[in-house]
Amino acid sequence: MKRRAHSLALLLLALTGATAAETPPPWAYGFKNPMPPDAPPAVVAAPGTATPPLPDHPLLSLPGTDRRFTPAEIRDNFNPADWYPGDHPPMPEIVAHGKPPIVWACARCHNPNGKGRPENAGIAGLPVDYFIEQMQAFRNGERKSSDVRKPNTPLMVSYAQAMNDQEIRAAAEYFGAMKWTPWIRVVETARVPQTTVSAGMFLPVAGGADEALGDRIIEVPEDADVVEIQRSPRVGFIAYVPFGSLKRGEELVTTGGGRTVLCSACHGPEFKGLTLPEVGPIPSLAGRSPSYIVRQLFDLKEGLRHGKRADLMKPVVANLNTNDMLAIAAYLASRTP
Repeated sequence: MKRRAHSLALLLLALTGATAAETPPPWAYGFKNPMPPDAPPAVVAAPGTATPPLPDHPLLSLPGTDRRFTPAEIRDNFNPADWYPGDHPPMPEIVAHGKPPIVWACARCHNPNGKGRPENAGIAGLPVDYFIEQMQAFRNGERKSSDVRKPNTPLMVSYAQAMNDQEIRAAAEYFGAMKWTPWIRVVETARVPQTTVSAGMFLPVAGGADEALGDRIIEVPEDADVVEIQRSPRVGFIAYVPFGSLKRGEELVTTGGGRTVLCSACHGPEFKGLTLPEVGPIPSLAGRSPSYIVRQLFDLKEGLRHGKRADLMKPVVANLNTNDMLAIAAYLASRTP
């Protein structure tokens, strides 16, 4: 296996030249419309800025727990609701409460179980060293977003710069200790529910009609209310993908399809991750958010990701177009973690 990863990258030199530049697919970044050429960067609240108080509401509940929270408590940036504390190990301080007034609790966006939502990242089960490396990449300006409207990346940059190495490692070890389990149901279709976007997540319009899916992946919660209002960490997502994308994705992922190399070479025969000499741990891909995977592939192709593993991926994505990325992500999301 010596120098295996480098040899695989070199094989790509024999492939055809890179495809023409494309604009970021808006659906992957949580938008309905393409990014205009003069789009300003996302406006991110200054560190420590308090979120406006929500109106008082009766206490909300979820099945399987006797805990009750108000909407304000559920969305508390520094003490978010933990509906099912028995579902996960004890949370480190940085995960449960963040680092006021700058760093939000990791559990606020990624959930205490690390499953996250399509607009951010599922981080449960990531290798500890990989997690730390990515936080350092945010800290050092080596991870940026192709769609400047998306606020997650600048937020993560500010958090990584405010966290010390011990806090980053505590979060990495906590989330790395939990296995990634099924969270996304992939459905091939031509039409999807009409949707709106809330903070980067697609939600079905209540009483709305349907619309053509086209060349998109649309991820919506299995139960929009309990995910959006109560932020249930036990309810996953449906990923609607175009007809034929799973077959096309399987071809690209397992053979390269003449455009790339097979994903299993680095991510393992079942796409559950490997450890490679001279590279280290490679993350799993099976069953993870296809929107997130497309974002990473696109950002890599645009040269907005840097570092050892990112540099290895650049020739892998060089010849992929957006539809290739869609098919790859759809197929990987359909695989059992």
